[in-house]
Amino acid sequence: MRELTIGANDAGQRLDKFLQKAFPALPVSLMHKYLRRKRIKRNGARAEGGDRLVEGDRLALYVSDELLEGRQEAKAPLIVKPDIAVVYEDDNLLIVDKPAGLLCHSDDRESVHTLIAQIQAYLYAKGEYDPTREQSFAPALCNRLDRNTAGLCLAAKNAAALRELNEIIRRRQLRKFYLALVEGCPRPAEGRLRGYLLRDRERAQVSILKSPAPGARSIETRYRVLRSDGARSLVEVELITGRTHQIRAHFASIGHPLCGDGKYGRAGRNRQQPHQALCAYKVAFALEDTQGILSYLDNTQYFSTQTAVFDGFS
Repeated sequence: MRELTIGANDAGQRLDKFLQKAFPALPVSLMHKYLRRKRIKRNGARAEGGDRLVEGDRLALYVSDELLEGRQEAKAPLIVKPDIAVVYEDDNLLIVDKPAGLLCHSDDRESVHTLIAQIQAYLYAKGEYDPTREQSFAPALCNRLDRNTAGLCLAAKNAAALRELNEIIRRRQLRKFYLALVEGCPRPAEGRLRGYLLRDRERAQVSILKSPAPGARSIETRYRVLRSDGARSLVEVELITGRTHQIRAHFASIGHPLCGDGKYGRAGRNRQQPHQALCAYKVAFALEDTQGILSYLDNTQYFSTQTAVFDGFS
């Protein structure tokens, strides 16, 4: 039998979601069976998977130890040496400047040297995060960038901030601006691009459609040309929606691919640069609800310093 107490970072979530995070070795079907048979109790009474956890709740699990193996990240030592550029930090939030070439999260080829691993190692070194003491929470990114896109990424330090940041982004109260160097000069010099984005997961690529189609999601991209020499243009882009490869694919679809983009651009013209010329250079908070724990961020904005690729145009 295992007993545990719900902490601040565990509170507010459903019991079944908490159990899946805290004990990934426990099959979901078996978890629900144990809930029905009262082998998982909350405060000494029968528990339901949909129960919302409150700080201080006591859980008792009459479950075999082998099914209560904790999260892998809680077992492994944080061996990553933190090397991050902090743009802004407080008790709830961390804004960092990701360099091009660094993954945000692990994939099939890389599981250690990622941005989120460096952020967690940074907070561990500061004594603000200890994976061995957390039951279900880990500091998490609230937005992500492609490996070869530089710029600002936001990470929540606690569960309450993570929920609120995700809600702010869902409500589009965080404006995200990019600088992109594109081929040619888009016309008009300022406008909105609309369409439908369809993902091909096998090819890790997307296509832009003009009309709705099964599986395609609507997208909207706002832009304005800042400077142009005719062959190339520096464009400020604001994402209204935030889909995979949206900026790269959207500009390629109108005949102005990003310089250096080997996936959506013209291969023969992209050998001069190692990756797409794209940087998430500014985020701006415009909060409608100023009662939350992050209300102090209203009307603030933060800037990336990773804009050297645009020297000569900025």
